[in-house]
Amino acid sequence: MPYLLALDQGTTSSRAILFDNAGQVVGMAQREFKQHFPRSGWVEHDPADIWESQRDAVLELLKDKQVTAKDIAAIGITNQRETTLLWDRKTGKPLHNAIVWQDRRTADYCQQLKKDGLEEEVTARTGLLLDPYFAGTKLRWLLDYVEGARERAKRGELAFGTVDTWLIWQLTGGKEHLTDPSNASRTLLFNINEDAWDDDLLNKFDIPREVLPEVRPSSGDFGQVSTLDELSGVPIAGVAGDQQAALFGQGCFKPGMAKNTYGTGCFLLMNTGDAVVRSENKLLTTVGWRIEDSLQYALEGSVFVGGALVQFLRDNLGIIKTAAETEELAQSVKDNGGLVFVPAFTGLGAPYWDPHARGALMGLSRGSELGHIVRASLEAIAFQVADLITAMNADADTPLTELRVDGGASANNVLLQFQADILGVPVIRPEVTETTALGAAYLAGLKVGYWKNQEDIAQQWAAERTFEPSMPDDQVKALTDRWHEAVSRSQNWPE
Repeated sequence: MPYLLALDQGTTSSRAILFDNAGQVVGMAQREFKQHFPRSGWVEHDPADIWESQRDAVLELLKDKQVTAKDIAAIGITNQRETTLLWDRKTGKPLHNAIVWQDRRTADYCQQLKKDGLEEEVTARTGLLLDPYFAGTKLRWLLDYVEGARERAKRGELAFGTVDTWLIWQLTGGKEHLTDPSNASRTLLFNINEDAWDDDLLNKFDIPREVLPEVRPSSGDFGQVSTLDELSGVPIAGVAGDQQAALFGQGCFKPGMAKNTYGTGCFLLMNTGDAVVRSENKLLTTVGWRIEDSLQYALEGSVFVGGALVQFLRDNLGIIKTAAETEELAQSVKDNGGLVFVPAFTGLGAPYWDPHARGALMGLSRGSELGHIVRASLEAIAFQVADLITAMNADADTPLTELRVDGGASANNVLLQFQADILGVPVIRPEVTETTALGAAYLAGLKVGYWKNQEDIAQQWAAERTFEPSMPDDQVKALTDRWHEAVSRSQNWPE
């Protein structure tokens, strides 16, 4: 049978992955690209880097596996969400660098909107909170900052998109300006109750409707590739934001099933079926996916710095050469040596939502070693996820009894064992950990009949290893209390 090609465009790299009918990885290629930090709390990408790294990963994979367009049934796209781009419809040239989801430049604007009493209405319509994380305030900033942009947008000369929309535009030579509900629901502009762009919110944010993409089902028709000869005519048939795609790829099709992805950030999602569940604990309500007329929802908690903390140790501090080293270094010491690392480099996400928090490494002494710093870094990732699960358990009818995990850092056994210990529930790593890309492939495959239905897909999921909790309760409490004390000291840091 032909393969499915998934384009997994992430925050620090672009990947292309081939899957077979059994949902197994046939081949993969990856290209990292540059991050830009023009000011404290600002994060940008060059839109050309996003496209070119994704294109080059695809071409490398096709060449390596000697695969051509006739060997591919369909393409699925999954992407870093909320990252915001604005470009000229005629030339395809971006007006500014992409503003990345981690970016905090609109924090003051969000605070003002909260003071104006807008958050309750925004949450009721979108399921989101007023935070610079989301695309809507980033788009408004671009329309305000780039001279003449708002007037041009009103004349229909400009196109806004999250990364999925940008890739579709590039692949189809500008013929298609499209997104899906999972990505649209991350903009602050999409009414998740009505499955449509919200005119009232567009007015409040002063964003012209003419700039928005058309929203199509996540498993749907997104055009055909026309700009790459090697993929000419292949349909783009699946699109979902990376975290919703991972939920789908983990086979979490029933309400109550949940997964956590350890990527650049950490993202915990629980399927809530066709019900819009409102969080009382500062979690988000989001669209999971739409297949035909069926819209599925999820509760979500977001951590801004997860695996990016390991990247920080490598690239900024230079204390490790590869992410894989962290497991051995963490095992070289018996504990964290009293260190607590709060990686609030761009603020804190759920359940704190403090854009003014900043990173802090606390408890340093003359006895602190490299192993302690690395271990505290891995523990910080797990503690942030535990905070999300505490909030989610409070919102859900029944607490989680297991956690399915994926993402690059899920390969780290020390991290997952500590995660199971502080959660007190099994943490399960699947055989195929590329579940974000797999979810996009599944959505595309369903559209073109590669798989019959979701039941066929669910049967493909299998566990590779289960991590059982083993830490005494009193030790868990002491460590968790220490973490929360450190978090409180990192918050509201003045610029």
